[in-house]
This record gives sequence, structure tokens and C-alpha cells, in this order.
Amino acid sequence: MHRILAVAVVTLAAVISHSAHAEVLVGVSAAMTGRLAWIGEQGQRGAEMAVADLNVTGGVLGQPVRLITVDDFCDPEQAVAAAEKLVADGVVLVVGHYCSGASIPASKIYEAAGVLQISPGSTNPLLTEQGRSNVFRVIGRDDAQGIVAGNYLADHWSDKKIAILHDGTMYGKGLADETRKQLNKRGVTEALYRAYAPAKNDYSAEIAALKIAGVAVAYVGGYHAEVALIVRGARDRGNKVQLISGDALATEEFALIAGPAAEGTLFTFSADPRRNPQAAPAVERFRAENFEPAGYTLLSYGAVQAWAQAVKEAGSLDLREVITSLRTHQFDTVLGRIDFDDKGDLTVQSWVWYIWKDGEYVPLE
Repeated sequence: MHRILAVAVVTLAAVISHSAHAEVLVGVSAAMTGRLAWIGEQGQRGAEMAVADLNVTGGVLGQPVRLITVDDFCDPEQAVAAAEKLVADGVVLVVGHYCSGASIPASKIYEAAGVLQISPGSTNPLLTEQGRSNVFRVIGRDDAQGIVAGNYLADHWSDKKIAILHDGTMYGKGLADETRKQLNKRGVTEALYRAYAPAKNDYSAEIAALKIAGVAVAYVGGYHAEVALIVRGARDRGNKVQLISGDALATEEFALIAGPAAEGTLFTFSADPRRNPQAAPAVERFRAENFEPAGYTLLSYGAVQAWAQAVKEAGSLDLREVITSLRTHQFDTVLGRIDFDDKGDLTVQSWVWYIWKDGEYVPLE
């Protein structure tokens, strides 16, 4: 009897000791391989540093945080598989996904499992229009981004022939259609509306179609690699068509692929968090590691910050309490002070124009 009691006491002590040192698991899901791996690395590096900084100050609720990264390849089916793995691993938060076409199917898995999802890059409105209470994002929506783009096209090129191109993805087509909707609302009809297949090595047919139609400016809804090939191919053929696109161009790889043809390409993106005073310490550490925190790096960092602050305010990791905290507080992050509406969107969305110049993107003056 005494031996059984002793074993029970030792077991209970071990459980208490384990609980006191238990890790809080956070997942990152993005395209870590393939044509969008450059952007996937941005998301991973941002979350990694945010978690490291949390652990320096004691983690969350006194528990250390550990990051788990999975590859969704920006693919709906692989995103679901990645989500199921993260759920099985026991994460309480997923920073992801980047692609809207990955985030939206994965969100169903997280909702069923009671896991919080904060996307740093998915802009399709449907992500937060589904009504899933566990879903948030720290980037704006394409219905807002499209209004900005459509107005810009109408203001500057209403007397020229405009083309709207898209890659058929949930992100690319969604953004192109929102831009087209606003352009048409302004009384301007595009001369060409055309889809192209992503992941090709040559877009000469699309470039030829622009020339035949006499297009002066082409708005392209799609990812950076294909946009880079289109603008490079156009310049190689002497076509000076102005290329305009969306937030997916916020990666240095665009300029690496496009080369000198990147010069002058315009796109919309969030206000650059690297310019925020709150981000200065993190930016300095990234640069000390020879990593430029461009694009979605600080958006991922900010997602982790918002979650950690919400947990602290709630005093709990319970999903319902954290959701309530996210919806009722403001959070001081590398993105500035942010808060969320009842859908999980930022209450303030800021889409800014950028231009590629001398191999980097800078605000358009």
C-alpha cells in the first residue's frame, strides 16, 4: 500500500513539474518550397524572431513558446494536410497561411480543432467573411486594395487602353476582379481581360496579346514570380507597357527575377512596418543577421505579438477567452497599434503605393 502511494506521489510530482515547464506550441504554415518559398521564409523568420523575443521575457503566462513550421506549398490540399499536422502537434496558434487559397480551406480545420489562426498575408475577403470566430489577419482585404488600385488606374490612365490580367488563383483573380469592379464603377472599361496560367516559364502569348490590343497599362493580379517574367519578357520585346500589381510583389525576389525590367513597376502593399519606430529594434536585429525584414516578415512578427498580448490580457490560453481579448483590446506591435473588428479584420487598413527602383521597393512619391 505504501509503495502504491509513493508511486502515485512521484507520478503526480512529475505531472506538476511537466506542467510547470510545458511548452506553448505555435505553428507557421506557408510555402516553404517552390516558387513562393522566398515569401514563406519571410513569414518563418518573422515568427521565429517574435517567439525568441517572447521567450527572452518569459514566454507566455510563464511558459516557453516553441515554433513548428510546415510547408503548405500555397496549395489547398497541402494546406489542409499541413493544418491537420499542426493540430495533431497541439499548436494553439497558427501564423498563416500566406496564400488565400491555402488559408481558406485550412481555416475549417482550425475552427473544428479550436486553434487560433492569424494570417499575415491572405487578403481575399472570404477568409473573414466565412464567419469563423477563430480567424484573424494582420493585413488588409482585397476589396479595399482593389478600390485603391481601380481608382489609381481611372485617375491616371482613363484615356489609355487598360488590361486586367490574373492567374486564376483565389488571390490573383480575386484582387484583379476587385480592381476591375472599381475601375468599371469609375466609368472606365478595360480593353482586355485575360487569365494566364501560373508557374510557366514563358509568357510571350500574354505579352503579344497586350501589344495587339494596344495596351498602355496592365494590372496583374498574381504572384511575384509570374509578374516578374511578364515585365521582363515585355521589356525584352521592346514593349513599354506599365505593369501594376498588388501586395505579392513585396519581395526582393521580384527584382532578382525581373532584373532591370523591374524598374518602375508599381504595386500596393501595407504601410512599410520597417519605418515604424516600434519596429526599429527588431529590424536592427534582422539586419545584423544579414536578413532584410521586407514584405511579410514583420507582419508575421506582429501576428505573434498581438496573440501574446491578447493571451496576457486574457490571463489564459483558452481559445474563447483569447478571441474575446483580441476583439476588445488594442495591441502595440511592430505594425503600430492595431485592433480587430468582429470579423477578425484590422479596423484600420492602409494600402500604400510602392515603386520598384534600383532593385528595391520604395513608397511612390
